[in-house]
Amino acid sequence: MSHDDFEIEPIKGLPAQLPEGEEILWQGSPNWWALARESLWLDWVALYFVALFVWRTLAAAGDMPLAQAAAGATFFLVMGAVVCLLLIAMALANAKASVYTVTTRRVAMRIGAAVTINLSLPYTRIGNANLHLRKSGIGSIAFEMIGNHKISYILCWPHVRPWRISRTEPALRCIPDAAKVAKIITEAAETRVAEPKLTRVTDDDPLAAE
Repeated sequence: MSHDDFEIEPIKGLPAQLPEGEEILWQGSPNWWALARESLWLDWVALYFVALFVWRTLAAAGDMPLAQAAAGATFFLVMGAVVCLLLIAMALANAKASVYTVTTRRVAMRIGAAVTINLSLPYTRIGNANLHLRKSGIGSIAFEMIGNHKISYILCWPHVRPWRISRTEPALRCIPDAAKVAKIITEAAETRVAEPKLTRVTDDDPLAAE
């Protein structure tokens, strides 16, 4: 699918210019290989078809030579290779089409290979952030939202925390240097939440006379 609409983005990954005073702290995209393995279960799918191949070979080995039985079961390996290639293509498309942005006020997500969705997660609406880190440094950061946020699990998948369907948690999936990004988000969120909220008062307000 063509993504020519991305070319008119005022800022990469964002549907509009940033408001005055807001700055980008980090931008990135999912690692496609990690996305294929963790979100699309590439390893398990490959193992499933290998298991089918072994089972079919052993089942037929009682009636014919092992080599002939294995040759007859190669259909499962071919089918598995096709399915795995499709999953890899899906992961590549998702990684290429997705941009995660961390600013001084929010986390923004442009996601979707087929249908493009833009999510804006202000720090004041994020109740908690959960980091799932791998030894490689690649990890995912999921956000527990405050309030009645209607976020579709299906439309946002795989950019969500797995199996949190009733209360979807959007997530930055399979990003490099996830611990560093989590620290940036933590510091920005603490600064944003600690900012005083200014309210304009009128002349009749008791505060105005002090």
